[in-house]
Amino acid sequence: MENKIRHLLGISGGKDSAALAIYMRDKYPQIEMEYYCCDTGKELDETYQLIDNLNSYLGKSIKQIIAKDAIGSDQDPFDHFFKMYRGYLPSSVARWCTKKMKLEPFENFVGNDLCVSYVGIRGDEEREGYISKKDNIQSIFPFRKNIWSLDVLQKTFSKKGITILKEFYAKQTNGNLLDKYISLIDYPIETGEDLKFATHELLNKDTPLFNHAVFALLKHFEVPLAFEDDFPLLDNEEMIVRKDVFRILKDSGVGVPAYYNKVKYKIGEEEGAYARSRSGCYFCFFQQKIEWIWLYEQHPDLFAKACTYENDKEGFTWNQHESLHDLIQPNRMKVIKTEFLKKEQKRKEAAKSPFLIDILDDGEDLGCTACFV
Repeated sequence: MENKIRHLLGISGGKDSAALAIYMRDKYPQIEMEYYCCDTGKELDETYQLIDNLNSYLGKSIKQIIAKDAIGSDQDPFDHFFKMYRGYLPSSVARWCTKKMKLEPFENFVGNDLCVSYVGIRGDEEREGYISKKDNIQSIFPFRKNIWSLDVLQKTFSKKGITILKEFYAKQTNGNLLDKYISLIDYPIETGEDLKFATHELLNKDTPLFNHAVFALLKHFEVPLAFEDDFPLLDNEEMIVRKDVFRILKDSGVGVPAYYNKVKYKIGEEEGAYARSRSGCYFCFFQQKIEWIWLYEQHPDLFAKACTYENDKEGFTWNQHESLHDLIQPNRMKVIKTEFLKKEQKRKEAAKSPFLIDILDDGEDLGCTACFV
């Protein structure tokens, strides 16, 4: 492998990856970023419009990559693999769509090059992003206070890493302050929560110092950033949350994808509102049932196409235990809308209380990590 590092950022068609592209372009123009997307052929028109808007703003073309197996096919990528998998629909336990149309095309695009992959997981999200099993690909999370991936943190708090970490802090600090840092570095790591605690405490004490320590430590491991002399994100102390993402999109003029716009509906005397919460294929099996109704009512042509993939004879449906035909029966839709309305009301009540944590997450951007990546 050559020591030239490629910096890649995948555009999913959703708000977070779009905002990350804008953020990196504006704040770190010195990074020679490559932008790419993986088109399944089953995206909403609003997604393609966002890609066009980003192309203009970034001043660079977003490279479209598709699976090698689908190149030359007379079908779009999803239909090509759907046929290859003999009509088996993708599901949470058989995510061939993610593997064949996202991950494999990305890793083929990288090849054996050293690569830093920028992922738009926000600072207010409690989840880990995709970490490649290939040693030449390293993930970075610029929106989080902790920009490092789990595999890097495991190296940091390994026996070898702890020794290097202590040496670094000893050169930068002394006295009681050094003692405090050493006690955190020596914190017994037995579980993932222990690792998270030690990382959190060191970041809170001095984020840039911890980042520089990890960067120095990586020189002793074979990861892509080990071959860089410097990395501008080391001094970044910003944490970007959901409201910041919308601000970035609006202020840039790129705009928020139209499918995030709330559409009002009525259940009796009560009024609710729904919208799509994620990017990705219009028939993504990870979407909520209220989003299926949104698709049925806002894009009936696409809903009808989604129905054609379901096979009543074989029992292959997008949702467990329920076909799309069953889901759009009037009484069933009323139940789904009512339940969603109650959930939104509870969310609003929780948001007003300083003692309640909103656990009713809307499920946005879950499932397929950067679904248009």
